[in-house]
Formats: sequence, C-alpha cells, structure tokens
Amino acid sequence: MNVLDFVMVGSNDHQKSGDFYDAVFEPLKLKRILKTEKYLGYAHSSDPDKVQFYVTHPVNGEPATFGNGSQTTLLADTKEAVDKFYEVAMSKGATDEGRPGVRKDGNYYAYVRDLDGNKIAAKSILT
Repeated sequence: MNVLDFVMVGSNDHQKSGDFYDAVFEPLKLKRILKTEKYLGYAHSSDPDKVQFYVTHPVNGEPATFGNGSQTTLLADTKEAVDKFYEVAMSKGATDEGRPGVRKDGNYYAYVRDLDGNKIAAKSILT
C-alpha cells in the first residue's frame, strides 16, 4: 500500500510556478489537471484523474517558503527522463541541487530547487 496521498509545495506566483511545473513535469508524465485561485494540481498518466502534486498559496496568507530539509522525489521511467527533467528545470530558472547521476543507492537522480526554493528530485530505479 502506498502511504502517500499527495504532495503539496508552496508558491508565491501561480503563473510562474504553473509554467515551470508544466514543462518540468512533462518528462515525468505528470500533467496539470486542475487550476483554481488557490492551487494547481498535477496527475500522473497512470492515474490521470487523481491529483498527486499540488502547488498552492499558503492557507495562512503568509508568503510561501521552502522547508529546510524537505524534499519531494518523483519517479521517472528512464535515466533519459531524469536528464530531461533536470535540463528543462534549469532552463526554466531552477537552481541546481545535484546534477543527474548515479547515487550511493545505485539509482539515477537529479535534484533542483524550483522558483520558490522547494527541493524537487527525479529518480530512475536502476537496481
């Protein structure tokens, strides 16, 4: 059983975040399926009606900030999808947190910070 229902990250600018995530998530097969005044919702192609990743304005009305030590890791089908995720993220203004490559666990990762500083990783399982 999967214990996670969805992930939510804060944003201070939905338009910029939407443009960023629409492009960055394409290689990971995530697509925006929901847009409201408060949040954007992304679903995976394997379950196209279930939002699994939200980008939201904080409910308390305060500016969005990233969590120190927080990270969201998304699965990719291939190393090439991880490479594309990283390439697109960097071209859209992300900050590098770890170039694509094999890590200690033997899998292939890339790490970026989005436009609001949220740490997002893509992972392809090699082992």
